[in-house]
Amino acid sequence: MITFTINGKTERVDADPAMPILWVVREKLGMTGTKFGCGIAQCGACTVHLDGEPIRSCSMPLGAAEGRAITTIEGVSGEDGELNAVQQAWISEQVPQCGYCQSGQIMAATALLRDNPAPTDEDIDAAMSGNICRCGTYKRIRQAIKVAAGIEQATDEETAA
Repeated sequence: MITFTINGKTERVDADPAMPILWVVREKLGMTGTKFGCGIAQCGACTVHLDGEPIRSCSMPLGAAEGRAITTIEGVSGEDGELNAVQQAWISEQVPQCGYCQSGQIMAATALLRDNPAPTDEDIDAAMSGNICRCGTYKRIRQAIKVAAGIEQATDEETAA
């Protein structure tokens, strides 16, 4: 049994400690917001936070989570379901196209803004470089991060309100 906290709730999971966290989250706990992309920690679709740090859950074994805290896309909004600033900016800037990579993108952006509340374009590019968007929405991602940081105004004021 592996014991950890996920989105603020303690879980005990009976699974092989070598099983990737991604499969535990999706298959054992039913939280399907975190996506499988490449399976080799290169695309970022599976990004979750482990003790607040973004990690690739497709390659991180469950055993590494023992006694630690995991946050998934389901856990970044407020307890009342209110979207965080990054999620709100993603909507106002209409970031997603197909949407497949977006939970990983949001998790990476949330960690970036926690550590650097006023990132430059270079900071954003460096922090987000490992998250691939096959649809190429990188300009909208950068804009949404700036909106979430309060550096720029939302493009669509009605949506942001």
